[in-house]
Amino acid sequence: MPFFEFLRHPLLFLFLTRTIIDLDFFPYIMLYIAAFVTIVIIIRNTESTSKALAYTFLVILYPVLGMIIYFSLGINYRSRKIYSKKLVVDNNSFPELEVRLGKFSEEMLLKNREHLKHFFRLAHLKNLENLLTVRNSTDLLINGEQKFEEVLQSLKTAKHHIHIEYYIYEEIGIGQEIAEILKTKAEEGVQVRFIYDDFGSQGISRGFVRSLKKSGVEVFPFYKLWWHLFTTRINYRNHRKIIVVDGTVGYVGGINVSDRYVNTNENYGFWRDTHLRIEGSAVLLLQRVFLADWNFCSDQNIGVSPDFFPRIDLSKEPVSRQIVQIVASGPDSDHPDIMYSMMQAIILAKEEVLITTPYFVPEKGIINALKIAKLSGVKVKLLVPGKSDSKVVNIVSKSFYGELLDIGVEIYRYEKGFVHAKTMVCDNLLSMIGTANFDQRSFELNFEINALIFDEAFSSKLRGAFYKDLQGAKRISREKWEKRSHISKIAERTLRLFAPLI
Repeated sequence: MPFFEFLRHPLLFLFLTRTIIDLDFFPYIMLYIAAFVTIVIIIRNTESTSKALAYTFLVILYPVLGMIIYFSLGINYRSRKIYSKKLVVDNNSFPELEVRLGKFSEEMLLKNREHLKHFFRLAHLKNLENLLTVRNSTDLLINGEQKFEEVLQSLKTAKHHIHIEYYIYEEIGIGQEIAEILKTKAEEGVQVRFIYDDFGSQGISRGFVRSLKKSGVEVFPFYKLWWHLFTTRINYRNHRKIIVVDGTVGYVGGINVSDRYVNTNENYGFWRDTHLRIEGSAVLLLQRVFLADWNFCSDQNIGVSPDFFPRIDLSKEPVSRQIVQIVASGPDSDHPDIMYSMMQAIILAKEEVLITTPYFVPEKGIINALKIAKLSGVKVKLLVPGKSDSKVVNIVSKSFYGELLDIGVEIYRYEKGFVHAKTMVCDNLLSMIGTANFDQRSFELNFEINALIFDEAFSSKLRGAFYKDLQGAKRISREKWEKRSHISKIAERTLRLFAPLI
């Protein structure tokens, strides 16, 4: 009797099944079947080859852990439309603003083509959040000491509304001081709306939220983490830091609401960070991003009104004519616009690119853009932390240094404290300040927002701040870098395999 015919015998089939179960083979068989199916799903649904390899490698090495991590963190929710409601809100709430600012942006783009010089194509990114605005005045704010002094003053002068959105908001110290102003303003009749990320601001207590609501402040977490949905929501966080006051003054940058940024507590060490204050038409785009996030969190439907989007009197001579572009992206975006804007700025640069970032785990495209710039004769300098708040990310970051050092990119490690700023200056003409790091999480998973300032005077200030920071940094020598221990090299290359997952 042929072997497969023999297996059809019911008693034999029962005997073999019981044997497998008795020998504890069954759980292992099911585990490997599940792992195989997971690998097929990874290959089928993951667009990035490096990310697919990383997840596959993880599932093969540690099947249970790998499957948990992939189904918790690896699903592409952009394609799954987990933010479908937010997409509908974003697309339908602001048609008037799109018409009003879109046409104006195109006109300003053409009128200012000569001023934009070789960064014209970067300013030409077509997206509602990426519109070009003129008639702006910007202030560079170094560290929390400068930022919070300005923020507190702006909040105190609010007449109609205060909109505030943060990834990390700590309710003690400066956070409590801001909260007291928010409560006072709400009691005076000012509309106060407050969004906090439920993961980044997990230290916020119920009592703190209740006290805000009792005073009339509207408070909502961004995409609240429920315990049974924790693993599917934790990966897609709102990393934005936005303040809008009366639709005329806005703040954006890397500084969260925490005493660690004020540098008054020695236990935190020194934190170096950068923020931006804006007056002018660019504030309308910060407002638009905030209200889209607000409508998603609150189930409200706030649209365009003169109270939130005050009309700019074009007949009046502006205080300043700085050109500012707001670029926002996240899982709700059709494209990773922030990453595209960074790549294009680097490639368009002709003389110098100065980058400060606390987390450097870039896509291959960013690495190639840096290489293209350097090989084209552009000076490229990168400032990263000497000591990071994430040891794993710091080790992975080091794995990218060698190939950049090989072609002459200058890499400096900040030794004065922890550098948390996210900035870039190109050719002393273009500046970027925002919330996005040079890592794949910022480019693909988090909700981020950056401001691009096309202004020589402002860029000169940010450039000066960069070179001042270099005084507290040490340049990495190519020769010494090659002599680091083999254990370090192996650790860096091994962890880099999981770079797409970090």
